[in-house]
Amino acid sequence: MTSKEKAEMLLSVNDAAMKGGASFIDTALFLVNEQKYFASTDGSYIDQDIHRIYPVFNVTRIDQASGKFQTRQALSSPVGMGYEYLTAGANDKVQGVVTRYKNRYDMLEDVRNAAADVTQKISAKTVEPGKYDLILDPSHLWLTIHESVAHPTELDRVLGYEANYAGTSFLSLDKWKSGNFHFGSKLMNIVADKLQPGSLGAAGYDDEGVKCGKWDLVRDGVLVNYQAIRDQAHIIGLNASQGCCYAQSWADVQFQRMPNVSLQPGKERLSVDDMIKDVKKGIYIIGDGSFSIDQQRYNFQFGGQLFYEIKDGKIVGMLKDVAYQATNQEFWNSLVAVADERDYRLGGAFNDGKGQPGQSNAVSHGSSTARFNGVNVINTAIKIG
Repeated sequence: MTSKEKAEMLLSVNDAAMKGGASFIDTALFLVNEQKYFASTDGSYIDQDIHRIYPVFNVTRIDQASGKFQTRQALSSPVGMGYEYLTAGANDKVQGVVTRYKNRYDMLEDVRNAAADVTQKISAKTVEPGKYDLILDPSHLWLTIHESVAHPTELDRVLGYEANYAGTSFLSLDKWKSGNFHFGSKLMNIVADKLQPGSLGAAGYDDEGVKCGKWDLVRDGVLVNYQAIRDQAHIIGLNASQGCCYAQSWADVQFQRMPNVSLQPGKERLSVDDMIKDVKKGIYIIGDGSFSIDQQRYNFQFGGQLFYEIKDGKIVGMLKDVAYQATNQEFWNSLVAVADERDYRLGGAFNDGKGQPGQSNAVSHGSSTARFNGVNVINTAIKIG
């Protein structure tokens, strides 16, 4: 794809949004080709060629009569692929609601849907605070996994190395040593994986020359491992690094960075429609939004892009001003259902910051749609006067 073709594609996305009723739109295409050569005194000579892509937009609609406005970001995912990601592909729908694009991404279709969504969001009903069963789409859940599971299981954070910049972790070594710390329900199975095809974190070898792999972090709800590199492995009884060391460039010092960290699909056949039909009072959340989490990664709050009210097993309309709050263990122990592998999708962070001096890392987090019961929902609307 030439520079001209990229520009024309983005301009066509802008045009489609404006024709659909958007007041403003901005679009961008982030592209990375990381060519790495590693040599060490251990005898390693390693060449790697890594590609990543992230198409994004932000659509805004202003209601001229009231002055109110709403926005919606792209439902794309940053992925470890090339331009083939931008070929048109089938999207997922649940009771007529477009959720997320699988494997391929149609930017034009997404922006047309976004223009319609922001119009609907302006007139959407504001949420009533209270306890709800939440149905969380992978386009949303990836960020909750990133902040509440992936960061807390970084061993350097557990040991206090990150305390000054982005906090420590509530998952202290005594919890792991006990062998029975129930992080979540038995449906919570979290895997670290540096080899996952199409993911942002996929690599054959890390930046210490260690062969990458896959391992369990949480099994049947119990904390069983962390993320460790060469100088940390002995602390948790490992004979070798887990291969998750990374530097953002040749000029930076490599240190422990998270691999892809993902919630595994449910083992029993379960669709999202099947999951929703048993919900009496709930909210279906699509897309990631603002968030807040404390210095030990324990108390948190998450918003999103789209919120749909569920009553008696049916989606009955759109909501706005939604965010949910919980403590880490409380939230993950409320996990009662995970859709099967047919619904599994990747989300991710294209630029995840860590360290001092700060470095940027790209990492994916996969999941199928999941249900969490009895979660506290607040109304985020700002009322003046």
